[in-house]
Amino acid sequence: MTAAGGAPLLDVQDLSVSFRTDRGLVRAVDGVSLHVEAGETLAIVGESGSGKSVTALSILRLIDTAGSIDGGRILFDGEDLLRHDEATMRAIRGDRIAMIFQEPMSSLNPVLTIGKQVGEPIRLHRGSVWKQAYERAAELLRRVRIPDASGRLKDYPHHFSGGMRQRAMIAMALACRPRLIIADEPTTALDVTVQAQILALLKELTREANSALILITHDLGVVARYADRVAVMYAGRVVETATARALYADPRHPYTAGLMASIPTLDGDVEGSRRLATIPGQPPDLAALPEGCAFAPRCPHAFERCGKPPPLEETEAGRFSACHFRPPRGGARGASPQLE
Repeated sequence: MTAAGGAPLLDVQDLSVSFRTDRGLVRAVDGVSLHVEAGETLAIVGESGSGKSVTALSILRLIDTAGSIDGGRILFDGEDLLRHDEATMRAIRGDRIAMIFQEPMSSLNPVLTIGKQVGEPIRLHRGSVWKQAYERAAELLRRVRIPDASGRLKDYPHHFSGGMRQRAMIAMALACRPRLIIADEPTTALDVTVQAQILALLKELTREANSALILITHDLGVVARYADRVAVMYAGRVVETATARALYADPRHPYTAGLMASIPTLDGDVEGSRRLATIPGQPPDLAALPEGCAFAPRCPHAFERCGKPPPLEETEAGRFSACHFRPPRGGARGASPQLE
């Protein structure tokens, strides 16, 4: 799956990642393919354990020692990152590709000042002396709208609120003007108002720099407002990709339709008697996946052919789905299966 009109900035092809566990080898990412263009925001969504974060960590080659990347290609600016040695990857991380992690309090070093941590990538990748690095760090803190930026350089992470820590993490990510930023649940544990501020800021700054942004989230409201395209993951696989507008208007995979139906709305019964829709069953056990489609045990449209794994195929221009079920347009929630 590639973008139209030339090579994308990042093109992940058939990526597979497994982990050694007490129950044997578990395939956490199974043949994932996705791409993102410069200036574009791609959201990766799905339940916990679907493989979103493992996919992101694989791009930076940060899989822990219990895991291994078993196959595929990760093309960034035409280079296959899986062919680079560790020294080359260290030069890329924080420079050409930056990552914003889920929990800023645990991601920031509690014994180093904010100025030291924001300035370190500049000193390391640009060869700046500390005076220049601190000046750039202050400029970055101003850009992420931290008041009295120069004065806050000597503060430690515990002096910052959760929202300010996340702003500092964004400043660190932007320090070397990366081509690609990966944000893994960047607004976890923040209140709704701060979430909106952080995401709007991240979108604004990456667009200004013409950087690509991969936004990993389980919050479909975030996706609707900030993403250009969406990749939906389930049990380590991409099951649907589309523009955010098309996905919300007409989800084509039953799992995507289930996620959309589970979003609370303000319409309907004002007395609140309408029950919130849920996806039946439990998320799959990656160590004991069923034969064929992993979603079939929970799918209201499962039929005999679902005993075979469905490939990720282009169902219409720019839309991909991994499902044997083909609903009529606008009918993913209640249609009868159409056999392929």
